[in-house]
Amino acid sequence: MSGLFSPFDPDGNEPKPRRFRSVPIRVLIPNLITLLAICIGLTAIRMGMEGRMELAVYAVVVAAFLDGLDGRLARLLKGTSRFGAELDSLCDFVNFGVVPAVLLYIYTTSELGSVGWAGSIVFAVAAALRLARFNVALDSPKPDYAQDFFTGVPAPVGALLVMLPIYLGHLGSVNLPAVTATVSLVYIVVIALLMVSRFPTWSFKKSTARVSRDMVAPVFFIAVLFAAILVSYTWETLTVSALIYLALLPVAYFNYKSRARAHTAGLAAAAAPAEAGPDGEQDIRTPDDETKDDLRLH
Repeated sequence: MSGLFSPFDPDGNEPKPRRFRSVPIRVLIPNLITLLAICIGLTAIRMGMEGRMELAVYAVVVAAFLDGLDGRLARLLKGTSRFGAELDSLCDFVNFGVVPAVLLYIYTTSELGSVGWAGSIVFAVAAALRLARFNVALDSPKPDYAQDFFTGVPAPVGALLVMLPIYLGHLGSVNLPAVTATVSLVYIVVIALLMVSRFPTWSFKKSTARVSRDMVAPVFFIAVLFAAILVSYTWETLTVSALIYLALLPVAYFNYKSRARAHTAGLAAAAAPAEAGPDGEQDIRTPDDETKDDLRLH
């Protein structure tokens, strides 16, 4: 009887579907850089706990460099993804919110006990709020002049700014632990407020400024020179850079306001011809003119 019926397998000739889709290498590379950055950031905490604060600061600086690299590399390789964006945001919170807060507590604000730890929590929470607001604002349209500005101090810059007490401590500027801890706590809160504020700061991610060909080589030279000075004179370079950035904040604010006024004036000038007459002059009529027209009609 077995020969009367042929074996039947409904799925015998059909290939089994794959459970997971293959992912292009160009998508993985930026995410690997992001994971490398978070590993370096977490290692900075260990360096701080072991008293090797210089290596801890170096790790945060390298993490900030990788943070600027992974996004640009993803756009260059056309490997952007929603997963990569979320991973980058979580990495930024750890590297530029948690790590600097813990390092500052280890280095100086631990002298204040629970109050010092509260300052570290305030900074970490401010970084989380800053990143959440940035992610939400990505889908919101912005006028052209606002493309060159961030809303508030960005998280990587905030992390490098908030560690200014560590830079000054290694330069030997202040040697009183209690005074240093109190001033550092106030400074931490100020930087946290700048991060979550609406204060406009310069952004060069979407800047339309271009460098002429004859200036490309000098720009590269300046970048290499800055990297060499940073390695040779780390604390001096980071201190001067942080102070210059803080000093330029009012300049960025007034530049933003002047561009906003120019944009508003341009919109008003563009709307003015629509209200003008056929000869380009506005049709302004007084009550007396309307009365004369009524008399002519009657």
